[in-house]
Amino acid sequence: MAPPRVHYGWIVAAVTFVVLLVTAGVRATPGLLMVPLEEEFGWNRAAISLAVAINIALFGLIGPFAASVMDRFGLRRVVLAALALLALSVALTTAMRQQWQLTLLWGILVGTGTGVTSMVLAAIVATRWFDERRGVVLGALSAANATGQLVFLPLLATVVAARGWRSAAWIVSGAAVVVFGIVAVFMRDRPSDLGLLPYGQAPGASSGPSAPRLAPLAALAQASRSRAFWILAGTFFICGASTNGLIGTHLIAACHDYGIPQIRSAQLLAMMGIFDIIGTTASGWLTDRYSSRHLLFGYYTLRGLALLYLPFTLQQGADNLGWFAVFYGLDWIATVPPTVRLTGDAFGRENTGVVYGWISASHQLGASLAAFGAGAIRSSLGDYRLAFWTAGLLCVVAGAAFLTIGRQTFRTSLTRDVIASPGPA
Repeated sequence: MAPPRVHYGWIVAAVTFVVLLVTAGVRATPGLLMVPLEEEFGWNRAAISLAVAINIALFGLIGPFAASVMDRFGLRRVVLAALALLALSVALTTAMRQQWQLTLLWGILVGTGTGVTSMVLAAIVATRWFDERRGVVLGALSAANATGQLVFLPLLATVVAARGWRSAAWIVSGAAVVVFGIVAVFMRDRPSDLGLLPYGQAPGASSGPSAPRLAPLAALAQASRSRAFWILAGTFFICGASTNGLIGTHLIAACHDYGIPQIRSAQLLAMMGIFDIIGTTASGWLTDRYSSRHLLFGYYTLRGLALLYLPFTLQQGADNLGWFAVFYGLDWIATVPPTVRLTGDAFGRENTGVVYGWISASHQLGASLAAFGAGAIRSSLGDYRLAFWTAGLLCVVAGAAFLTIGRQTFRTSLTRDVIASPGPA
């Protein structure tokens, strides 16, 4: 029998793309519901924001445990369970009447479901199914995770204005149901389930250094003894702070301070999302061909320089800010493919998902801290300049870190640690 023309890994990657696209839309929905919920129930924004904050925290912290659960029960089963949880939780929000129900549904349950279908899922799929083109796959999946909200937000905003927030919630819930069906039909756990090798792996070839498969807390304990982990987690903390936390949360408000209309600043964020798809996919292509350390040096350094100059760009008005949006969009999460590649080099194929889960959690913690810190700086000093300059300097430091580190730092460090100091896995 002739081998199939299309390796099934590409089908799994396409299904994962759709999952990440839809769940990113789910994560973005609470921002649209804040004012309608405040008007209907009289809940203050602090209470509504608490549910959103819990959602964001769980989105980052669930990842390492989701990777371990996927190893134990299978990727397909776990993703199906997460999508079912999302569909049910969002549907139930249409009947909520009490503030604690909002916290439970949008905060805890939706946060847990989206945490399972986060970038950890992308890292696991790319690592399991691809030896070649892994960077391209990671780039495309990263773009889906970051820009899915742009697909849903215009539609949902229109629905909220025309038919109320409950109609928007039903649309989101229905989308999760549709994706549930797609995953049930097409998703598979591993290439070996179909008698295949990962895409690009020659028969009999080794898939790379093997590390013991670890549970989440054991993986954190072992990885935290590695210099590679602290470098990747620390720089990804800065990545989250300089994207989701600072620009994603405060750019519209900063534009308002300089007299730039809100509609125009929102368009700038949308432009960033469009160029993010291009930049992150291109970053995956580059990761397959060039040193991940050198790429990360370039990404962080250029991002830092852009942030250092941003206050002066804002003074020049919206036209010049368009160039910032294009550049920053290209660099928004271009860091993901090389970071995942270095994680796999340092901790082994089987532990890429769980260790990257902890590194991704660091990204979310950085975003959370920057979102609060930039607001505090604006309230205290009257503008965002110090926040932009601080983030810019941190990005330059993060870039420099990858030039001062030897390549051996990312060579199966977890394997060496476990062999040298065996412990509970």
